Amino acid sequence: MLRGILTLSGIMCLSALLACGQGAGEAGSLAAARTLIDQYCVACHNQTQKTAGLMLDKLDLAQIGKNAETWEKVVRKLRAGMMPPQGIPRPSAAASEALTLALESELDRAATARPHLAAPGVHRSNRTEYANAIRDLLALDIDPAVFVPADDSSYGFDNVVSGLEVSPALVEGYVSAAAKISRLALGHETGPSRKIYHVREDYSQEQHVEGLPFGTRGGMLVHFYFPADGEYVISWEPVRTTVGGLYGGDSQDEQLEATLDGARIKLFTMGGDVPLTSLSDNNQVRLRVKAGSHAVGVAFLATTYVPNVDLNRHYRRSILDDNLIDGFTFTPQVSSITISGPYHGARPESTPSRDRILVCHPANTAAELACARQILTALAREAYRRPLTDQDEEKLLSFYQAGRNRGDFEDGIERGLEFILAHPEFVFRAEAAPEDVKPGQPYRIGNRELASRLSYFLWSRGPDETLLKAAEDGSLSRAAELERQVRRMLADPRSHELVKNFAGQWLELRTLESSTPEGTTYPDFDDNLRQAFRTEAEMFFESLIREDRSVIDLLDADYTFVNERLAAHYGIPNVYGSRFRRVQLDGDLDVRRGLLGKGSVLLATSVSDRTSPVERGKWVLMNILGTVPPDPPPNVPPLKPAGGASAGTEQTMRQRMEQHRANPACASCHRMMDPIGFALENFDGIGKWRTSQFGQKVNTSGQLTDGTKVNGVVDLRQALLRYSPQFVRTLAEKLLTYALGRGIEYPDMPVVRSIVRDAAANHYRFSSLVVGIVSSQPFQMNRKPEEGIQVARK
Repeated sequence: MLRGILTLSGIMCLSALLACGQGAGEAGSLAAARTLIDQYCVACHNQTQKTAGLMLDKLDLAQIGKNAETWEKVVRKLRAGMMPPQGIPRPSAAASEALTLALESELDRAATARPHLAAPGVHRSNRTEYANAIRDLLALDIDPAVFVPADDSSYGFDNVVSGLEVSPALVEGYVSAAAKISRLALGHETGPSRKIYHVREDYSQEQHVEGLPFGTRGGMLVHFYFPADGEYVISWEPVRTTVGGLYGGDSQDEQLEATLDGARIKLFTMGGDVPLTSLSDNNQVRLRVKAGSHAVGVAFLATTYVPNVDLNRHYRRSILDDNLIDGFTFTPQVSSITISGPYHGARPESTPSRDRILVCHPANTAAELACARQILTALAREAYRRPLTDQDEEKLLSFYQAGRNRGDFEDGIERGLEFILAHPEFVFRAEAAPEDVKPGQPYRIGNRELASRLSYFLWSRGPDETLLKAAEDGSLSRAAELERQVRRMLADPRSHELVKNFAGQWLELRTLESSTPEGTTYPDFDDNLRQAFRTEAEMFFESLIREDRSVIDLLDADYTFVNERLAAHYGIPNVYGSRFRRVQLDGDLDVRRGLLGKGSVLLATSVSDRTSPVERGKWVLMNILGTVPPDPPPNVPPLKPAGGASAGTEQTMRQRMEQHRANPACASCHRMMDPIGFALENFDGIGKWRTSQFGQKVNTSGQLTDGTKVNGVVDLRQALLRYSPQFVRTLAEKLLTYALGRGIEYPDMPVVRSIVRDAAANHYRFSSLVVGIVSSQPFQMNRKPEEGIQVARK
């Protein structure tokens, strides 16, 4: 594992450390640990040099708990193989492991006296949780970005309390959203409006699009909620040149069909219905549509899948600047879809949301109040996640009556529903300490609160009836039932929220939308590939959950998921169509194994026109080895451009980086990150495999901080596999952060280590990590604040 020398004193220290586990005594192990630290660490980390802010020469190992923050930093560096730095003598792997275990043992022992528990508080729903709550309560799918502001991120996730501050503008946004959603759910939005869906400029339309009719190519599919019964106008716009001509204007025989829920509603002919040079297109259809969610599509009829014969090779990206690639044959493309209406709108009789809300229909005016009570109390009980009081019912009916006085029965229901959706107990989740608990005393949270924490962790939504029943009958507090519920919930399709929201942020999949590689450098890159990258990563992570695999497979799994577009990018033969399927990564494809070979990771850690060995190295350090490199010093000069004085003299990425790191201020940090990034240089800025750059062979050799020599991604992956336990600790720390909705700090690390130790007995299967997290003290317990300390209300 770690390479270094083992001196006579090192052998003596190792013997003493190992003897600790055989009854040699705590004092002996601490003395041996002090000898190793003095020999290998204190030369830099002392009160004179203060390297990295660590001063280990005077710290008392017998009082580790008093300096736990410092010693946790030491443990983290040792576990990641980051210390001692390259070029400095190292203890043997066995001695380093024994030292680390001794420090961890003392830290864990010190932590048992006072476990790190949070005070009860209030947690605001983020966008995802809010949209899921609306769907579960009202059977209505909404785009939360339309209704509430974007969430801030803290500790890497948008469900962490410190990133969910509440401002007056945000409160106003939730109140406004409640009014709009109430009208939408009841079908009361009968006035016309317009929604435009734009196709990304780099989206290619040469192949079939999943969800559109077979026998078509390109186009666009959108899911639109038609708010009321009435007439709607569905129109589309083709891509045009800067002077108004039709992009691909020579293809006058092209036809495009518009569909509603897969059924054709009109067929357009290019050059006929859609003039080739006019900006005024006869490209719309007017029809009656029932309220509710419908799929609207436009796509070109695929008369042939034979590639155009171009003067140059046929690039996969089909939307390009006119002058970017000479000789490319263009075809017509869809630019946007516009849906307008309703015209002559009317309240619908039935939609999924109306059926969910209107569980009774009063036969006359006298029956209205009882029906309103039945409807609103049922909704409020589910929204507030608790039984209602008499005051709750009185308030609901007062809002109902205010709406009824201005209109009819449904107007009253709308007003009551608006009050429910704006209520703090719908938007926020609150936990309060029991009255009989003394300030500063830890206590176990109630079963309902435990159920809520569990469901928001795994599903990003409130508990279902099965989980609530286990909470109410008390069985959820038993370890066996809690584990059974975890396994049930992980097997449920709703656990895909964990993939989208946890993996999407941990693996930075959400940043792919803003990744825009330069077309001149990467003419093959398009939005189709960007979407395929994300789908591959999500399906890969989801397979870990569904099959309950070891999380170490994230580093070395011999399979992935591809469609035709992604398979072509990876060089995988015999994959056709837009459907994703599982493929084995054997032979030359072993470079794609695990996260290091995934296009999503490689794209997210590149810049627009090149790779970034620094970003790739930093990503591995933070997400696999769990260590954060220091911030760069101020006034770091930018990387010099690749261009040489004459053609053919361009510098490779490695050559440019070696010039950059010649600066002594930069060298120390780059020595940690660059060898990792250089090992991945066979992947270009969009994750495509390459063996040369600017006519020069790509040099992927290097030496890691622990002295391991690597040459390419396979060597790097094997080197990281030797740190598998540290990777599991890193993943457990990320999962615990996400599960608790708060940042993990040094006092929490004993819990993280305990979770990982227990999971080791089950080969680090994903479910074992989750069970360990939800069984942990921080997940199941709080600490009542000391008197005089105010709990922050986020």
